[in-house]
Amino acid sequence: MHPSAYEFATTCLSGPDVERMRVVETGAYDYNGSVRNAILEMVPLSYTGTDCQPGPGVDLVCEAEKLPEALGEGAADVVISTEMLEHAEDWRAAMVGMVLILARGGRLVLTTRSAGFPFHPHPGDFWRYSIAQMHDIAVACGLQIMRLETDVDAAPGVFLLARKPVTWDGVDAVALAAVEPGPPR
Repeated sequence: MHPSAYEFATTCLSGPDVERMRVVETGAYDYNGSVRNAILEMVPLSYTGTDCQPGPGVDLVCEAEKLPEALGEGAADVVISTEMLEHAEDWRAAMVGMVLILARGGRLVLTTRSAGFPFHPHPGDFWRYSIAQMHDIAVACGLQIMRLETDVDAAPGVFLLARKPVTWDGVDAVALAAVEPGPPR
């Protein structure tokens, strides 16, 4: 994980955001760093690391789009996805899966890479997202954007902190389908 993604994911939430909350991490396979220990220090009720393949940091082998079936809708108060979305071939289904397991009022922490970031297949590398595209994705998913920023480091990326409104009324599939991230270059 890029150090700036780690810093964002571990500092955009504070103890009260996590304490006694159900946390689910998607893309939790620890290839090169994990936020798990920093989040566990905030004393969540539970922490479940998920990924499409078994490995370090993975408690449940499950693709992000299948999380609602595996865990149930509204099963997480906090969903964390660091550097996973660019690796999801069906990124729309992965986003919908994350949003569906997020409880109303819950928070989504997401980091991903933008155009110009090197190709890094773990296991695949399919997409690059701009800040405008991530804005449109969050809005299409019915999320309230709390923070949306570019990676300030030399590695192009996008960081998002969003909340699922208590009055959430679903994903706008048409708007989500209209977002077209670019391929890795």
